[in-house]
Amino acid sequence: MKTIRMTMAQAVINYINQQYTERDGVEHKFINGTFGIFGHGNVAGVGQALHQTPEMPYYQTRNEQAMVHTAAGYAKMKNRLQTLACTTSIGPGATNMVTAAAGATINRLPVLLLPGDIFARRSAGPLLQQVEVPHSMDISANDVFKPVSRYWDRINRPEQLLAAMPQAMRVLTSQADTGAVTIGLPHDVQAEAFDYPANFFEKKVWFIPRPLPDATLMQRAADLIRSAKKPMIIAGGGVIYSEATAELEAFVSATGIPVAETQAGKGSLHYKNKLALGAVGVTGNKAAAEIAQDADLIITIGSRLNDFMTASTTAFGNPDVKFININIAEYDSHKQGALPLTGDARETLKQLQSMLAGWGGTSAEYRAKAASLNAEWDEIVTGYYNAENEPLPSQAEVLGAINTFCDDKDVIVNAAGSAPGDLHRLWRTTDPKQYHLEYGNSCMGYEIPGGIGVKMADPSREVYVVVGDATYLMNPTEIVTSIQEGIKLVIILINNNGYASIGALSRSIGDDGFGTRYAFKEDGAHREDTAGYDVNFLPVDLAANAESLGAHTFRCKTTADVRQALQDAKGIDRTCCIYVETDRYAGVHGYTWWDVPIAEVSTNEGTQKARADYDPAVKNEKHFN
Repeated sequence: MKTIRMTMAQAVINYINQQYTERDGVEHKFINGTFGIFGHGNVAGVGQALHQTPEMPYYQTRNEQAMVHTAAGYAKMKNRLQTLACTTSIGPGATNMVTAAAGATINRLPVLLLPGDIFARRSAGPLLQQVEVPHSMDISANDVFKPVSRYWDRINRPEQLLAAMPQAMRVLTSQADTGAVTIGLPHDVQAEAFDYPANFFEKKVWFIPRPLPDATLMQRAADLIRSAKKPMIIAGGGVIYSEATAELEAFVSATGIPVAETQAGKGSLHYKNKLALGAVGVTGNKAAAEIAQDADLIITIGSRLNDFMTASTTAFGNPDVKFININIAEYDSHKQGALPLTGDARETLKQLQSMLAGWGGTSAEYRAKAASLNAEWDEIVTGYYNAENEPLPSQAEVLGAINTFCDDKDVIVNAAGSAPGDLHRLWRTTDPKQYHLEYGNSCMGYEIPGGIGVKMADPSREVYVVVGDATYLMNPTEIVTSIQEGIKLVIILINNNGYASIGALSRSIGDDGFGTRYAFKEDGAHREDTAGYDVNFLPVDLAANAESLGAHTFRCKTTADVRQALQDAKGIDRTCCIYVETDRYAGVHGYTWWDVPIAEVSTNEGTQKARADYDPAVKNEKHFN
């Protein structure tokens, strides 16, 4: 058998460079590059391997968490058919990736993590940055990745790659089981040589199937749909990952079933479709909330059914409501006691539509109601976009300026704060890839690196990154990465002087926005977060910060200024930052409840009132089986 002698690290890079996916007869190179920060633990191993393997593109970054966000944003944009690898040193370099690894796994997005690890031979220990555990010498800081990884391994001998890497790729390319995959690479073993079989480095194509659910369950689902009077579809991210948007539109046209969308599923249906209800759940709108309360059948497609989407299971008021879950993951298809259709969203929709041939669909009255709610909500959106709030514009007005300015193929990127709720309710989607929200983990700091991943995945699209001041401060350094790599973003930096989303939540539960505003203390304490009085805000110039990192910066005071800056940014060839201050108290009305447990005993009158409201509300939560 022919062999090739190389180090373990060289073998890792050469192996992942030959991995491909195939779906619908189209091949994609699966790992399209490696982000990395080098230190002891990977500089002489993976760093050396990347240096001598130019066919595997290397990208420099400033923050280990950020590079995983970039990989996740890239994988999401590529419908999970392609991704990026990330390498770090041992210790804090590795553990900086944990938060983003959790986000990738929560959002079912493939990312490959290659952190350095402690010496396998142990003679050099304890290393700098090594966590010592008295009861075991087989534990390192990398063990913290286990609960946030879909596959985890440590390569203590170079030949272990032969078994580990195919398993890692199996998970990464699985539409059902994908997420973060972590392969710990001990410092010393990375540099050890081994005679690897030559065929280990041959091109490998991982086929992505489109399985159909069991035929009996499909028939039961068709029967349930035929008997329903007020069915409703909830489109999740699986619709988009499966590239099933055309099939969903055809199914809706044939059946007359209205569609609401989760954060990940927004864009599954064009907002102008008369049966498009828009956003559902805690961040949902009036149209979806009203239909969901009366629905007798909920058909979810590619959704995790998290508590934000279900409004802590209170979104569905019909006591006889039933669920059909179409999902590639068996775990998700069984949630809420649903009839589980475990299979590919696109092919399942096509098959169901065929099985429903001859059925007249929902009533004309029901379709008319959905269309009326669609039109009513569109008028409400227009009102928010044109509010002309004073003295500062509302966040909704700024988002409206972006939405109105964007072309159909442009992409909006966001993750955390109050913007995800406003965007979910108000953004008018015209393309399946126009709306890019990381809301499974809602991770502050995702936006700018995630936007880099989006732009890398499709350089033909303009990418608009919406980020609040608190989130911006979490991870502004990736502006430098965008400048260095020539990846243009348009960052809309909205300053509302603190944690506006949690401030509103805190006020709603009687805690007066405690600890949520960026202002100087008064008499040694944080003042209540209440509108109507002067506040001594911090003298921080975020626009100057963005400019110092290389961004072309626009300072805006009005929504008209934002519109002009968006136009001017079109002619600039590097990352731009559009800075604007907004009114933190001018929010968007919500339509559903969310379970935020209130202190049962408190000396605060506002908390006491919130608890009194909470006790009857929590009784509306349901158990479905």
